[in-house]
Amino acid sequence: MDNMSQDSYILRPDPGNPKLVEKVEGIAHDGSIVITSVMVERPLTIFLNKHEIVTMMTICDYPEYLAVGYLINQNMLFSDDKITAIDYVDDIETVVVRTKRKTNYEEKLKKKTLTSGCAQGTVFGDMMESFASVTLNRDCSIKTSQLYSLVSIINTTPSLYLEAGAIHGCVLCQDDRPLIYMEDVGRHNAVDKIAGYMYLEGLNGEDKIMYTTGRLTSEMVIKTVQMGIPILASRSGFTAWGVDLARKADLTLIGRLRGKRFLALSGQSRIIYDTV
Repeated sequence: MDNMSQDSYILRPDPGNPKLVEKVEGIAHDGSIVITSVMVERPLTIFLNKHEIVTMMTICDYPEYLAVGYLINQNMLFSDDKITAIDYVDDIETVVVRTKRKTNYEEKLKKKTLTSGCAQGTVFGDMMESFASVTLNRDCSIKTSQLYSLVSIINTTPSLYLEAGAIHGCVLCQDDRPLIYMEDVGRHNAVDKIAGYMYLEGLNGEDKIMYTTGRLTSEMVIKTVQMGIPILASRSGFTAWGVDLARKADLTLIGRLRGKRFLALSGQSRIIYDTV
């Protein structure tokens, strides 16, 4: 990978971080002793002001971004909310997001349901309350040459997946440049970390692309739309509800993206076929 491709990242994985990856001893198929890398997952409890919201399993590399992004994507934080503090306490694995607005989501928490995602991802019954109001940028486009370039850059970026596997990745991109590369044991955590970064850094999604290593499910579609990102791509496949929601939101949905092959099931007008 050339240096210009490397330089486009604002944040990217750190596979050498000993807090994220451990070396363990095992026995291979031929009986030989091997040393291999495994991911470290930890519980993280998120509070919004005085209320405990959720405890999730995560690699905990960006707990502040994860907490804020999770609250945004669950419609517990709004664009005009003023965050007064974000306190992460490592020894008790807790992050507290404090806002100027008083919050109480006791009733909303009772409606919590499990999703199809990894690592016990959760979604609330009224998570879609902001989904229908989002209008995605129709002028945003992606050239097939840019799409293929992105896949090549992302797949060759040093990552926790290449180091240890057992992890999902999400990458925020613009044109053929990857910007924010987040990984976690659940793809929902990875996309929430990107959402948290965008919120805290004031980054707009209207001209961006989201790439994920995981399935294109309903929740991935909902979160991408809520972030205002008009294009979502994955090397993996689709769920029927994910496709249905993408079509309703006019989200460009590209799956089974490997090499120079892909399948687009929604928002095809944003794709410019400049190479085959």
